[in-house]
Amino acid sequence: MDNKQTSKQDNEQDSQGGQQDPQQQPDARPVLEGPDIARALTRIAHEIVERAKGADDVVLLGIPTRGVFLAQRLAAKLEQITERKIPVGSLDITMYRDDLRMHPPRALARTHIPGDGIDGRLVVLVDDVLFSGRTIRAALDALNDIGRPRAVQLAVLVDRGHRELPIRADYVGKNLPTSLRETVKVQLAEEDGRDTVLLGAKRTAPGARQ
Repeated sequence: MDNKQTSKQDNEQDSQGGQQDPQQQPDARPVLEGPDIARALTRIAHEIVERAKGADDVVLLGIPTRGVFLAQRLAAKLEQITERKIPVGSLDITMYRDDLRMHPPRALARTHIPGDGIDGRLVVLVDDVLFSGRTIRAALDALNDIGRPRAVQLAVLVDRGHRELPIRADYVGKNLPTSLRETVKVQLAEEDGRDTVLLGAKRTAPGARQ
C-alpha cells in the first residue's frame, strides 16, 4: 500500500471515528453539498476578518488531509476580502496522536510552515470534522514544537459534538448533532472528486477517534 493510500485511510478513520465510509452505506445521506460548503467557508472567512480586525497577522494551518484543502480555500476567500496575501500551510500531527500504540503505523503527512513562521502571529488551525477533540489536542502539541503564536484559533467545517476534551471551535461551518451510532464523512473535490458531507449509520465496532 503506498503512502497516499495509507494517509487517505487514516484520514477517513479520523473523520468517522474509525468507521466504514458512509458513501458505501445505503442509508448515507448528504447534509451539505458543494454550494453549502462554499457559503460556509465564505462566512467563516468574514468572521475571521472581523474577529482578527483585518487578518493582518493571520496564518492558516490545515490539518491533513482535507483540512489542508479547506485552509487553502479559506486563504483564497480571505485574500478576496482583504486584498492581501494570506499565509497558508499544513501541520502534520501523526507523531503527536495519543492512539499511535493502538493502531498500525501511519504514513507521515507534510508539515509546511509559511516563510515568516508563526511566532507572534494569529494561527488558525483548520480541520474538516471536530469530534472528540483529540486531533486538535495533538495539533496544539505539534504547534508548540514549531513556535510561539500570539494566539491560536480553530476553524472546522463540521462540529459533530461528543467532545472528550475541553476544546471548542472558534469558527464552525455547520453544527451537526449526531449520535455515536452515526458517522460523518467530508468529501472535497481536491481529494474525492466532489464536495459533500455525508451522514451515515455506523456499521462496525468503534475504532480510532478524532
